[in-house]
Amino acid sequence: MKIYNKYIAAIALSLVLASCKAPMATVIKDEVKENVPQNFNQEEQGDANNNSGTTPWRQFFTDPNLVSLIETALKNNQELMITLQEIEIAKSGVLAKKGRLTPTVSAGIGAGVSKVGRYTSEGAGDASTEIESGKEMPDPLGNFEGGLMANWEVDIWKKLRTEKESAVAHYLSTVEGKNFVLSNLIEEVADNYYELLALDNQLDIIQQYTKLQQKALEISKIQKEAAAATELAVKKFEAELAKSKASEYTIRQEITEKENQINALCGRYPQAIVRSKDDFMTTIPQTVYTGIPSQLLANRPDIKQAELELKSTKLDVEAARKEFYPSLEISATLGLEAFKPSYLVKLPESIATSLVGELAGPLINKSAIKANFQTADARQIQSLYEYDKTILNAYLDVANLMSKVKNIDQYYKLKSEETKALEQSIDIANQLFRNSRADYLEVLLNQRDALDAKMELVEAKQKQLSTVVDIYKSLGGGWK
Repeated sequence: MKIYNKYIAAIALSLVLASCKAPMATVIKDEVKENVPQNFNQEEQGDANNNSGTTPWRQFFTDPNLVSLIETALKNNQELMITLQEIEIAKSGVLAKKGRLTPTVSAGIGAGVSKVGRYTSEGAGDASTEIESGKEMPDPLGNFEGGLMANWEVDIWKKLRTEKESAVAHYLSTVEGKNFVLSNLIEEVADNYYELLALDNQLDIIQQYTKLQQKALEISKIQKEAAAATELAVKKFEAELAKSKASEYTIRQEITEKENQINALCGRYPQAIVRSKDDFMTTIPQTVYTGIPSQLLANRPDIKQAELELKSTKLDVEAARKEFYPSLEISATLGLEAFKPSYLVKLPESIATSLVGELAGPLINKSAIKANFQTADARQIQSLYEYDKTILNAYLDVANLMSKVKNIDQYYKLKSEETKALEQSIDIANQLFRNSRADYLEVLLNQRDALDAKMELVEAKQKQLSTVVDIYKSLGGGWK
């Protein structure tokens, strides 16, 4: 018998050891992070001590109206509020994983009744049992119980700790996700604010152009009466005047939509946006210092979010791998149990206790845990690609915007020169037209060219300011 028991124990041990075999996770290597270039371009060398991405947004933006809008958006924006709830959900996930590391204790009471056949082993035993002198067991037999129950999965392979660490990493990634939403929100508010100021200035230009066309129309009518111009010139000026007035209403609609877009970012119903358009064209963009590319890894919240998600998926793979190992569960109960309520107070006869330890592992059908492991492994690889893509896109964003800052500055200077030259040509053309030395076509063409140049100059200023905001966000600025 002893030999037989030894064989059973040996077989059981062999089965437990066999269940411990687990597949290996895919070994991944982060080559993109390791090969980040030293500088953003070959022409200029970055300075690690100067990085605008570390500047708080309140110091970066100096327009008090814009600062007020950003503050409102940070308080009321719905997308930001949604992201904050994602953090709370992730925090609850950490608490849930942490709770699995400690025993669960519950209390309960119960009552029941059962009747077994007399000619069964249990029924015959109950019939021949006397509780007190001359009193047999009652039939049917009741059961009343109450007590404490405890269950605990012993974390012998640190699987539960690994799951908790994964939940913590995911929670931290949601915090970085919130920071990225903050950065994007500030960028959107600033970009839309500058676009609104640009539309205000374009509306002023159109109104000035309309007045100019009105004067040109009056001159053409006077010249027609003096036989110095024809009816065709009058009609052409009338058409141009109607066109400029129509453009004014188009811009007014764009202003309304842009104001409401800002209000949506601020999480409020439509209202006027407080702003000052007078200093828009003379606003000098902030000087931006890019630092070195490796600083993006610490400054950009989307990169840190992707890195933490990669860490979380790696831990998920480790936890999924440990599902192949046996698990040890301990359960215990302590309470009172009797077939009559009055017997519950009779101690120690009514005391019921149990202590059970169980070591069990998967043996034959492992398809479910294999699928779970393969899914976790694939997500790990997917997270690595996502992390690499985020780093690469961040580097390219800054490199592109650095080039754009330089080119848009040159574009703005040349547009300024073009505008000045065309303004002078308008005065010359109008003077010649009054003296009948130029026809209406020359006046119209000069006026249209000047209008287009002024409108493009305003757009260039808006792009100049917005590009600085964009590069500030691309360097990781805005969320601090």
